[in-house]
Amino acid sequence: MTVVYHPPNDGGALTVTPAAYRSSSSWAPLRFAQQQPQPRQSGAWYVYKCSGPGFADALYRPPVWIPDGPEQAPSPEQLAQQAYNQLRLPSPQIHASPTTQQLVNLPTWLWMDRGEWQPQTATASVPGVSVTATATPQSVTWSMGDGFTITCQGAGTPYPSGGDPKAASPDCGHIYRHTSQGQPHNTYPVAATVHWMVTWSGAGQSGTFPDLATTSTASFAVAESQALNNTPR
Repeated sequence: MTVVYHPPNDGGALTVTPAAYRSSSSWAPLRFAQQQPQPRQSGAWYVYKCSGPGFADALYRPPVWIPDGPEQAPSPEQLAQQAYNQLRLPSPQIHASPTTQQLVNLPTWLWMDRGEWQPQTATASVPGVSVTATATPQSVTWSMGDGFTITCQGAGTPYPSGGDPKAASPDCGHIYRHTSQGQPHNTYPVAATVHWMVTWSGAGQSGTFPDLATTSTASFAVAESQALNNTPR
């Protein structure tokens, strides 16, 4: 006979009581172990057990098949996170003028490809719902290798053909005051870090994510300037 065990009480006595008994006819509809999953039905077999403070359940219960419930559709925020994780941001190529060697006390123009300075998107979807994450470049921080750091609010302006070599860039440039001689490889290590603002929208909702950053690197050789002329750089 199946029994239920209760731990000793304060008097040290053990209590063992019979479990509820049912005739074989009354057990027939409760033979859960005979349940079988339907073809291609997802789910699992479970055995349940009752327990609590000061109580140990020794009853045997047959396993019960419980089919999986319907999958809950992801929320717009969850889809937005998936789209955010799928963003692949380019590292724009660094451009500078002069192209081969920078000159002390003359303006260096800095810029990046306009074609890469564009919003980047990624979309996550489930039937009936789509959410898009958009990363938009906001600014670029240039570490010039000589101890100076500058921040430009855009991709920069390419140096015009036939331009004045003494003219400074209208929006993104630097002037070196010392040559790169004596530096590793006789060059200054330059890094440009693009800062991206990330937003998302879809399913009638919108929001923001933490900003992202990508970094491009280059090496600039800086030499003493000699005689100047107006030949295109």
